[in-house]
Amino acid sequence: MKYQSISRLSALAAFAAAMALGAASPAQAADYPNKPITLVVPFAPGGSTDILGRLVADELRTRLGQSVVVENRSGANGNIGTALAARAAPDGYTLLMANAGTNVVNPSLYKNLTWDPIKDFTPLAMVARVDNVVVVGPTVKAESLKELADYAQANPGALNYGSVGVGSIFHLAGVIFSQEADVKMTHVAYRGANPALTDLISGNIQVMFATIPGALPFIKAGRLNAVAVTGENRSSLFPDLPTAVEAGFPKIVIDNWFAVMGPAGLPDDVKATLMEALTNMQKDPKFQAKLKEQGAEPGTTGGKELERQEIADIAKWKKVVTTANITID
Repeated sequence: MKYQSISRLSALAAFAAAMALGAASPAQAADYPNKPITLVVPFAPGGSTDILGRLVADELRTRLGQSVVVENRSGANGNIGTALAARAAPDGYTLLMANAGTNVVNPSLYKNLTWDPIKDFTPLAMVARVDNVVVVGPTVKAESLKELADYAQANPGALNYGSVGVGSIFHLAGVIFSQEADVKMTHVAYRGANPALTDLISGNIQVMFATIPGALPFIKAGRLNAVAVTGENRSSLFPDLPTAVEAGFPKIVIDNWFAVMGPAGLPDDVKATLMEALTNMQKDPKFQAKLKEQGAEPGTTGGKELERQEIADIAKWKKVVTTANITID
């Protein structure tokens, strides 16, 4: 009788342990998410990070069965929103819509960052890769990148080019072009792509190196003129528009990636739930079609592979920043 009692207790204990393990399993993750999730976009509304972030939020809302709210926290070239996400509780309820500009360029630019791009984040999934496009406003009569360079040489100091911030990929693209074309242009920093594009249309600035999703509506409406793309290949949206390399500027090969990240230390079950949802999103033909409509190519990497990409890009852009001699305190 005593033996049977002990055996029964052992069986109950084993059953309880199995139930506990099952509850903690990533496949179960029953408790997550049970409240709204915030997706921090560290730039103003209207730019590519915001556009793609809202596509992701809609997808996650459907796949996780929970509200996903986009919170724009712009400023300091993306550092304010990124710092907010880095300090958030690692519970999966605050995520970051990161991009290469913020996470791989800023660490070489800013001496006193309050966050580390590798140590302070959990990489989840690369959402998209986006080429930049060189656009000119209505006051500049240039139909190609070569004509833009010729105009700049003939009118020294006449061109102002905008970007989303000092040291952003778009600022550095202008620096590289100025060096390649041997011209002088004045950089004007904005708090987001949309205000810069608005000033470009109105003639307050004359040139922008912008992402295709951000500039696309204005190009389609005929309010801005695209003269080149900066990726390795031509854009499927602009098959007749040459790359900067084809136009005679071999050093201008610049793209941008966008990824969803969480704070460091995400629990395994939460991380697994998010990565499953994001991986399924990446593979979904309907989502891929939405990205391509915006001029973006679907991302395929995630987790450790995304982290390796990030580390490699940090090293790449550090060389560019050092050569351009740009630092921000």
